[in-house]
Amino acid sequence: MRIGELAARAGVSVRSLRYYEEQGLLTSTRSASGQRHYTEAHVERVTFLQRMYAAGLSSRTIVELLPCVDSPSESTSDAALERMAEERERLSAHIEELVRTRDALDVLMAVNRAHRESIRRLPSA
Repeated sequence: MRIGELAARAGVSVRSLRYYEEQGLLTSTRSASGQRHYTEAHVERVTFLQRMYAAGLSSRTIVELLPCVDSPSESTSDAALERMAEERERLSAHIEELVRTRDALDVLMAVNRAHRESIRRLPSA
């Protein structure tokens, strides 16, 4: 199948597929005229890549995890699990920072509400 059909079947843009190829996440064969051609297995591969992105993983991290998919072994599985654990820790730290940031914003909003209320109580001129 050609790139447009793969994009439609996998629910992604043609641009995304080209990006996946640039990043080494997806490969295609080329026709004599240079058109990309994909197999049915590529639909599953793109769906897998989408799940990885939805889990917050970067292209660079996904490349690191692909040996577990492409050449499964106990070693590649262990390495992938360790890498995913590192990413989970990174995400958890980011979530904690976002919670602190939200809490700081809540304080500012409370100060603003109190200030607004004090303005409301001032005698009108």
